[in-house]
Amino acid sequence: MQRKLMTALALSIFGIGSVLAMSGVAQAAPGKCFFATQFKSWKAPDDKTVYIRVGVNDYYRLDMSTRCSMLKSIDSHLVTKFQGSENICAPIDWDITVVNSAGMRQGCIVKAMTPLTPDEVAAIPAKFKP
Repeated sequence: MQRKLMTALALSIFGIGSVLAMSGVAQAAPGKCFFATQFKSWKAPDDKTVYIRVGVNDYYRLDMSTRCSMLKSIDSHLVTKFQGSENICAPIDWDITVVNSAGMRQGCIVKAMTPLTPDEVAAIPAKFKP
C-alpha cells in the first residue's frame, strides 16, 4: 500500500512539473533561490523588464508575461506577496502588484526569473541598476 502511495505521489509531482514546463513558465537555475526578505531594490528599464537586487551582490532580471505599464511611473512601487514558503526560486513564486501614489494598481505576471552574471550586471546602465 505504501509503495502505491509513493508511486502516486511521484507521478503527481512529475505531472505538476510537466504542466509548468508546458505552460511556458520558466524555472530559475538550480540552486538560485533566495528568501523574500533578501529582496532589496528594483528598477524597470521598460514595461516588461525589472532588475532586482538580492542581498548585497546578487541581481536578477524578471521578465513580465505582458506589458506592465505602471512599472515606468515615477511614483510607483512594488507590492509583493509571498504565500507559503518565502523561498523564491521560480517565476511562479512572485505575486507582484505595482501601485502609484494615487492608489492605482496593476498586477504583473512574472514569466521568467534570470540570475545575472557579473558581466551582465556591469552592462546594466547606471540609471536602471537597482
